[in-house]
Amino acid sequence: MVYSLWHVWHILPIPNIYKYIVVGILATVVCWFFGNFAIFNIDHWPMPLARASYQIGNSAIFILMYTVLIFIALDLARLAHILPRSFLVDSWKGTLSVAAVLMAIFIYGYFQYRNKVRVPIKLQTNKTTGSVKKIVMLSDLHVGYHIDRKELSSWVDKINDENADLILIGGDIIDGRMRPLIEENMAEEFRRFNAPVYACIGNHEYYTGKKAAEKFYREANINLLIDQTVTVKGINIIGRDDRTNEKRCSLKDLTGHLDMRKFTILLDHQPYHLEQAEEAGIDFQLSGHTHYGQMWPINWIEDVIYEKAHGALTKGNTQYYISSGIGIWGAKFRLGTQSEYVVAQLPITIKQNTAKNKRDRNAN
Repeated sequence: MVYSLWHVWHILPIPNIYKYIVVGILATVVCWFFGNFAIFNIDHWPMPLARASYQIGNSAIFILMYTVLIFIALDLARLAHILPRSFLVDSWKGTLSVAAVLMAIFIYGYFQYRNKVRVPIKLQTNKTTGSVKKIVMLSDLHVGYHIDRKELSSWVDKINDENADLILIGGDIIDGRMRPLIEENMAEEFRRFNAPVYACIGNHEYYTGKKAAEKFYREANINLLIDQTVTVKGINIIGRDDRTNEKRCSLKDLTGHLDMRKFTILLDHQPYHLEQAEEAGIDFQLSGHTHYGQMWPINWIEDVIYEKAHGALTKGNTQYYISSGIGIWGAKFRLGTQSEYVVAQLPITIKQNTAKNKRDRNAN
């Protein structure tokens, strides 16, 4: 923050008294982010003010990051004698250029976030899949102060248009505070889903409070699986507790009593130790959590941290999809990443193929 504010001070071509005001406002806005989490209790504020506080503070962190990147690029250009020093000192040209670049980045980032990308995938298996042919999968909704009921409603409409057999959610439905979900009765929106909904828990549900999250999911008709398994429409679904709980069950314990001849899906919020699903004979794993960094170049860092930070992966007979999420944490910007939901098609089972072949032979 000091680096970027120092540059702002020097690039502004205005009297020092006004520089103090501008730099003071910028510093306050950036510090507001930390105030939202450590000082303020925005749950006690009027809803419009609480939403504004959340948006301003969280947006400031992303804007600060890109301000630093821009000034680093300008400093490197100055050292390489590509730009004159005058561009960075008392310069209207420099000030307006930096402002224009930041505005362009975040306008683009906002519309990139608003565009929800439909990701089709095909699941391959020789196991029985029962009556399930289409599954819609999503993760990291983060509904709360920044994602309100109106926006959630548009997502529900989009998912319902798929007419899926199942809807699976890979954790972090709640952003961190229950108040906006309760006051806007968001559970009612979730109850509009036109297919059964199964979900695992994420780390943000622990931030919210596990008991409060569980109560909300019951009201929303979301089947929350916490180290639990269920067989639905002929397929196995495993919902693993988040790795926040260091004492969560092992996959070996969770699969021990399952009929693994059936197609088996694992919901595990954080995509660590992906080899465990392969070793357990899982057919498909859905994870989220990463958001794929939300904003470049954080996604580059995540590519180093995770075996797979975003997208499809196959290990042996196990398929994976790590979703960048339909929602967002913090401010509504994406750059170099996408907001998405996954539409998975399952193949016709061997048993069904055999029956079809018999009908074809009889017809001949």
